[in-house]
Amino acid sequence: MDKIITLRDAVEKFKDGMTIMVGGFLTRGGPNLLMDAVAESGVKDLTLICNDAAFLDKGLGRLIFNRQVKKLITSYIGSNPAAIDLMNSSQMEIEFTPQGTLAERIRAAGAGLGGVLTPTGLGTMVENGKEVITVDSKRFILEKPLKADIACIGASVSDRAGNLYYKGTTQNFNPIMAMSADIVIAEVVDLVEIGSLLPEQIHTPAILVDYILIK
Repeated sequence: MDKIITLRDAVEKFKDGMTIMVGGFLTRGGPNLLMDAVAESGVKDLTLICNDAAFLDKGLGRLIFNRQVKKLITSYIGSNPAAIDLMNSSQMEIEFTPQGTLAERIRAAGAGLGGVLTPTGLGTMVENGKEVITVDSKRFILEKPLKADIACIGASVSDRAGNLYYKGTTQNFNPIMAMSADIVIAEVVDLVEIGSLLPEQIHTPAILVDYILIK
């Protein structure tokens, strides 16, 4: 199966009301070309799972600015004034999750776990509405897994099979998001032939990747 997809065909995978995950850290290492195209498509009522709200004019931040996101599950929105305004005016629901907890909730979905127990957030708004479980006299918040219809990730290198390599800190949320969605679209900088990557260089195996978009 040829996994290489055009930008137009990739955008057609997105439908109103979907839950999507987007990798990257303040757009670094993220699928910014794909997010810009999705922002221009007009798809709406999205639930967006990401580390941060990015910026007004780039990547996933444009989806927020365009009011295409109905719910945002994230750890930080301070870099995007539109996200702050939409939250304060109750025009977009925001679920704040501490960064480490966010990563673990995504990983839990990929690993088939029922959730993770963490003390992070006890006694704060993070605890509101969640089950608290006591283990060996210690209290933990039960944080449930996060899964998406589509995971949009960025990668430095892909071979034609879809094996992915991330340079440096661009790994961020990308590898765990590739485990936790029904469809995975990887936006890659460089495409190489099968066999060009050493086994120990592969961070995300091809079996997890459905489509490859060349940046």
